[in-house]
Amino acid sequence: MALQDLCKYGYAFSGHFGQVSTSAQISSDLFSTHSGDLSTPSLPSVSSQPVPLPFPLSHGTTTLAFIFQGGVLAAADTRSSCSGLVACPAAQKILPIHSHLVGTTSGTSADCALWKRILARELRLYQLRHGRRLSTRGAAKLLSHMLHPFKGTELCVAATLCGWDGEDAKSQESGFGPCLFYVCSDGTRLQGTLFSVGSGSPYAYSILDQGVEWGLTVEEATAIGREAVYRATHRDAYSGNCVDVYHGLFSRRSLRRCLSLQPRS
Repeated sequence: MALQDLCKYGYAFSGHFGQVSTSAQISSDLFSTHSGDLSTPSLPSVSSQPVPLPFPLSHGTTTLAFIFQGGVLAAADTRSSCSGLVACPAAQKILPIHSHLVGTTSGTSADCALWKRILARELRLYQLRHGRRLSTRGAAKLLSHMLHPFKGTELCVAATLCGWDGEDAKSQESGFGPCLFYVCSDGTRLQGTLFSVGSGSPYAYSILDQGVEWGLTVEEATAIGREAVYRATHRDAYSGNCVDVYHGLFSRRSLRRCLSLQPRS
């Protein structure tokens, strides 16, 4: 494929962390039309020796996402912490992955950014090969299978995938609508209608449990999401600065996004 040749995708290379092979070597098995199973692409070797840390890197965050009649809403704080330091006061923790999919990230910032790019790459390659998007359920299953070999290592990724599987003339998916999946670095994969992840999640749940319901308007849902993260920042030292609110309003062929910021007072 011209895009793969241009990016030199599919060439194995060696580095400090051992032999690495890209997923193009097994792409025919991963997205084969003769099998519905999503196998794990080739990834950096888990047998490589980790670099010892000079001191423990404590970190935390507050992210949340829920489904309501107006679409899917995700909210997160913007503080990136490193032990007792604020590494970045304006970190983006709600990341677009594909045209129908976004994810909230919690864990080590570098790990979350890396696996977001890996998942986005695999979804794009799937669409190029098959002419249709991979469903949110399929994306969550793929990410879970890719992360499972790293169970027990220092990899720290906890993501909530928020998407909408709309009707597509070329899609063979039986259903459509909002989807919400929680995926962890140990391979855990859960489906639900409301998730809050991070060190501030217990405080966020106290607001979400009493306020979230299906019939919320967009304004009400935005206010509840902002309030939940805002209150968590007052109790959790690793959460703070601003509140990012992402509302995905989906139709069959379009996706509208809005971003709202509220400084912490």
